[in-house]
Amino acid sequence: MARSDGENRLEDDISVHIFTVSAGMVGVCLTVIGLLRVVITLRKADTFADDLLAFDALLFLVACLSSYWALRKRGRQRLRRLERFADIVFLVGLVVMAAICGFITYAIALLR
Repeated sequence: MARSDGENRLEDDISVHIFTVSAGMVGVCLTVIGLLRVVITLRKADTFADDLLAFDALLFLVACLSSYWALRKRGRQRLRRLERFADIVFLVGLVVMAAICGFITYAIALLR
């Protein structure tokens, strides 16, 4: 079944979207790590959340770099595999981020 130009354009844009959003998410993770370190220092308590966020930042970095690589490659088959890999890593990073948010909420509630 032939794909329309709109579908092909959407598929071509996926790498661009993954690249920009995952780069932003690396920054978000690093910002939250810094904020958590301030809270941990002020409350004199420690949490595992900053370590989890560092891992999540690495996931988003892998998604960012693989989508960038997919943008630079010319072969369609290699492009699809790299896009799919970047997409999966990005989605895993989002799921981990949601779990970390729940963990941070729980940990801060316990600090009160």
